[in-house]
Amino acid sequence: MYSGKNAIVFGGTSGIGLATVELLCRRGARVTVADTKEPAIPSGSSIQWSRCDVRSPRQVEEAVAVATQDIPLDWLVYSAGIQSYGSVVDTSIEEFDLVQEINVRGAFLAARSSIPKMRNGGAIVLVSSVQALACQNGVAAYATSKGALETLTRAMAVDHAREKIRVNAVLPGTVDTPMVRSSADQFRGEDSLEQVLEQWGASHPLGRIAQPGEVANVVAFLLSDEASFLTGASYRVDGGLLAQLPVRL
Repeated sequence: MYSGKNAIVFGGTSGIGLATVELLCRRGARVTVADTKEPAIPSGSSIQWSRCDVRSPRQVEEAVAVATQDIPLDWLVYSAGIQSYGSVVDTSIEEFDLVQEINVRGAFLAARSSIPKMRNGGAIVLVSSVQALACQNGVAAYATSKGALETLTRAMAVDHAREKIRVNAVLPGTVDTPMVRSSADQFRGEDSLEQVLEQWGASHPLGRIAQPGEVANVVAFLLSDEASFLTGASYRVDGGLLAQLPVRL
């Protein structure tokens, strides 16, 4: 199911992307990590790295070329992204554009280069966020980008179904990633970072934040043949966050 598959993961050196890379490799896939940072690659690993700034069409194309230099591409995971805080009034035009460029345009570039290499069909998973569906305050640029990924998922699923290419998205809640820890540190005030993460976790019905591997498990499932009739859909991995109302009895 995974053995012999050829995948490329954009943003694969930390958080959900790294957990996905590690899981796919453990299950026998060959993975190209496309990122600005070089991953720690163990000896004899089936991981290779291509330096890639997702804002650069040339570097995205080069990363896909590295991944497909001897075999077609089976899977694409787009996990690159940045967080931004502010309302439309507080957010500068430059910051808004940067968030869209990395979170959305990068996904477009990755798919644009990857889909022609999926000569035997394939699967794509975009890492979105629950903030595509429901927003906290002060995340105008970020939520906009994640909503756009939702629409891009559906558009590509419809456009490429006849090529036997499936496209789905995952929508995580709060996940213990470097990006989330950076945000927690930014807003922790007098609390410790761990206290903030506990508080954020308490807002989820399961009472905690997720670990990256828990999201990676869903990504791997959506890539696999077990999900062969799933396309154009979004899957919340949010510990029940969006299932609840704020009213407490």
